[in-house]
Amino acid sequence: MKAVALLGYLLWLLFVPLGAANAQAYPTKPVTVVVPFPPGGSSDVIARLINAKLTEAFKQNFLADNRPGAGTLIGTTYVAKAAPDGYTLLLADVPFTVNPTVMASATYDPVKDFTPITIVGASAQFLYANPSRMKSLAELLTAAKAKPGQVTVATAGNGTTTHLMTEMLQAGAGVRLLQVPYKGSAPALNDAAAGHVDAVFSTLASAAPLVSAGKLRVIAVTSQSRLPQFADVPTFSEVGIKDLVVEHWWGLLGPAGMPRDIVQRLQNEIAKAVAAPDVRERFNALSVEPRTGTPEYFSGIIDSYVKRWARVVKENNIKVE
Repeated sequence: MKAVALLGYLLWLLFVPLGAANAQAYPTKPVTVVVPFPPGGSSDVIARLINAKLTEAFKQNFLADNRPGAGTLIGTTYVAKAAPDGYTLLLADVPFTVNPTVMASATYDPVKDFTPITIVGASAQFLYANPSRMKSLAELLTAAKAKPGQVTVATAGNGTTTHLMTEMLQAGAGVRLLQVPYKGSAPALNDAAAGHVDAVFSTLASAAPLVSAGKLRVIAVTSQSRLPQFADVPTFSEVGIKDLVVEHWWGLLGPAGMPRDIVQRLQNEIAKAVAAPDVRERFNALSVEPRTGTPEYFSGIIDSYVKRWARVVKENNIKVE
């Protein structure tokens, strides 16, 4: 009997530490961070900043893999179906919580099909206009009321947050706009800057170069109150569109079932990356608040956003074919 017990104990010593050893060895090959948008947008910029720090920390390459299309479904679904071994991650943002509510083709569950690792940053959303076409939110709304369905607003794609915010803008202001969907914020912003559309919703992380060059003007912000760096830019709530207060976030996730110890190692190193002075400087320049937290904290954010956008979709009767 003692011999059996001793054998069992020896086997336990042999196999139990393997999980911890595997986590310590991770990663033994390059890690892919899927960005479900084209290069150049806010998610792409943030992913590459974080990847550079993780590459240094883990001594393995963390590589951005842009997989845009279908309102972020292509890249997101790819990660949902990947092996939960920590080698395929997703840089998600708010559309991740929106799509299952508005798109029948979105077959993933944001809560059940992914392993949250950490949020990395948050920002208000901004409405930009081509200065040669619109110079203020008041001018845009006046034109939209005078010419229903003729003022054009670019979005990052059907089912994205910018699509829903445009719907909320229409409902709150009592106007009808012509939405023009793109495959991500970068092409939407470029067309707005070129004068092909009147306005576009996006974060400053995506639009900063075009704003600095004078090709786009910030005309409204989705924060609760005016931002110090844009003191002359009104909030939507100021003009009576009370529901259009939106905080945009970015975070890293993996497929459901990732080992807890690998998640914890990633969370720890990502927190260090976001705290690095050079990363914080870049984030601040893009009006992104550096923010990290536990996987449980990030899970709570995801759950709350799923519920909020489900309510917005229902109240505005939003459907995406």
